[in-house]
Amino acid sequence: MTGMPVVEKKLGVCNLCEAICGLELTLTDGAVTGIRGNPDDPLSRGHICPKGTALADIHADPDRLRRPVRRVGDTWHEIGWDEALDLTADGLARAITAGGRDALAVYLGNPNAHSLGSLTHGTALVKSFRTRNKFSATSVDQLPHQLVAYLMYGHQLFLPIPDIDRTSYFLVLGANPMASNGSLMTVPDFPARLRELDERGGRMVVIDPRRTETAKVAGEHHFVRPGTDAHLLLAMLHVLYDEGLTRPPSYVDGLDVVERAVVSFTPELAEQATGIPADEIRRITREFAAADGAAAYGRVGVSTHAFGTVCQWAVQLLNLLTGNLDRAGGVCFTSPAIDAVGTGLIGKGHHDLWRSRVRGLAEFGGELPVSVLREEIETPGDGQVRALLTLAGNPVSSTPDGGALDRALGGLDFMAAVDIYVNETTRHADVILPPTTALERDHYDLVFHLLAVRNTARFTPAVLPKPDGAMHDWEIYREIVLRTQKRLGARAPLKKRIVQRVRLSTSPTRLVALLLRRGGSGVTMKELRAHPAGIDLGPLRAGQLPERMPRDRVDAAPELVVADLERLREAPVPAAGELLLIGRRHQRDCNSWMHNSVRLTKGKPRHHLLMHPDDLASRGLADGATVSVSSRVGDVQVEVRATDDMMRGVVSLPHGYGHRREGVRLERAVDLPGVSINDLTDAALLDVSGNAAFNGVPVRVSALSSTSG
Repeated sequence: MTGMPVVEKKLGVCNLCEAICGLELTLTDGAVTGIRGNPDDPLSRGHICPKGTALADIHADPDRLRRPVRRVGDTWHEIGWDEALDLTADGLARAITAGGRDALAVYLGNPNAHSLGSLTHGTALVKSFRTRNKFSATSVDQLPHQLVAYLMYGHQLFLPIPDIDRTSYFLVLGANPMASNGSLMTVPDFPARLRELDERGGRMVVIDPRRTETAKVAGEHHFVRPGTDAHLLLAMLHVLYDEGLTRPPSYVDGLDVVERAVVSFTPELAEQATGIPADEIRRITREFAAADGAAAYGRVGVSTHAFGTVCQWAVQLLNLLTGNLDRAGGVCFTSPAIDAVGTGLIGKGHHDLWRSRVRGLAEFGGELPVSVLREEIETPGDGQVRALLTLAGNPVSSTPDGGALDRALGGLDFMAAVDIYVNETTRHADVILPPTTALERDHYDLVFHLLAVRNTARFTPAVLPKPDGAMHDWEIYREIVLRTQKRLGARAPLKKRIVQRVRLSTSPTRLVALLLRRGGSGVTMKELRAHPAGIDLGPLRAGQLPERMPRDRVDAAPELVVADLERLREAPVPAAGELLLIGRRHQRDCNSWMHNSVRLTKGKPRHHLLMHPDDLASRGLADGATVSVSSRVGDVQVEVRATDDMMRGVVSLPHGYGHRREGVRLERAVDLPGVSINDLTDAALLDVSGNAAFNGVPVRVSALSSTSG
């Protein structure tokens, strides 16, 4: 006679995206059998998206690595941890010894921001190697935000957050929070928050070249040509000055420079570039300036094109000049229990302390733009990259001209990856070291509490026990550092070596407890453990500036950004008949992974190229046909879908698809249609910050038998 199953409830957290939703999990005999949103979570309020319900799929995924593997030819063999760590340390040390410290490159993927161990120990690993060839997903995503924050406010993550729970006018440019739950704005339960905005008489206005999920529920949506958002935003600043609508705070320098800089960016000029009528631009600007609390928010769509930094600067100025910076209902700065900015846990940043060896692009915050990684591998000479260490990253799928990078990785002397999958990038590794997954480790969000639309704090103990023979990511990082340094014969002073070993051996949970003691919130680890759903610290606080700023005054006119306006003036408008490519993301996708989840991939296919019916007709193409899409750097074949959700002259492919490269290990019987948009994006197209210009890439779309589109 079998016993009754043991059923228990535990609280958890979804760390797959920035929404950091609280979860209630049902465990049956130790296995996760149910996940739903936690209604008692003070930030997410019971919200959960499809990715959250699939969190247990990662833990049970037959594709996930559970032991280290070594590549021998084209096959993978499981090995023990000591062998794997020694192989890694040997390979890294050998490359550094032969070619110097810059012979090693390190790439950090997006999941590192979602792992407590990576945040507390991954940065220590990267710093320990002292290489200038450090890269991350920042320069394919959010570098303009961080550069502008550094230049204007004095810290790369001192970012004002839309006070969406109290705003009356929410202006959204190139963002889709209905699908993303916010980005650089942690806003779980966005649909409910939008309903609350509507109920109090407010409105949301969306500017986007696609009628996105967010645009469809907005009070107003305007199509805009990709890459021209800067013209729109500068025209709005022009109107503010021209009509006397500015009311900036007193602690701002450079406003006279701004006024002179935008005088020539008229709404009429913006109409020619963007396609938005000049009268509409004036009306939107007046309504924004007159609102009782307005917040402008621009995200991926306005960051990942050739003028992303100008756009993010103009967004900041739009909020600042209308008096909405540090204002309830405008944009405010968070007050987290662990202030990673105020305590110096995250550095202020720096710019142009060194440049890339081949193209001469400036570093920011110690990282080079990832668009130069391929050329740094392939170009001979002093400092050539000969070894690569990736931490939870897939740059072949997520960075420009992924096909060329894919080919370059095959020429490395050595590569190691800390990752749970054999993917398009890690398939080139000599050894892969898989850490535990989210349900098996403690979690506290050091970054996303900094970016949330409400001040909360939450510590989540591991839901499941650490499996026998497994290692947490922070333990892997510790061993890589210590073993590699031993092979390099590092001879730092004894005291420094002891401090480093103690620091690397202190658990992330212990470090969080220590950081909480340093904070001024009064929240303690004991209190967080007693309230696992989280502690509500209240709405965003207005009136914190200038005292809270990293420096005394705001610089409204950074020289680097103002100088880039000349390049914008000279930029040509799209030629007649030209097609511009943009990306898109879906609520059921998680960047470049989880496309092998049965739960998330069921339903209608989402991989198609989206194209306006008129653009299809003018090229003699049929809805549903397989077409060729080509750019300067590549060519892909994909099915096309006609939709008037696209602006004429604009086509869209989703980000993160294209998993059919040889060597990718996928065991599940899930069809994986689609191609990688980054086989078309161009590593030569960059913003002044070095961020990749994914949006607005010129492409040709043609029938497979045709050579032109």
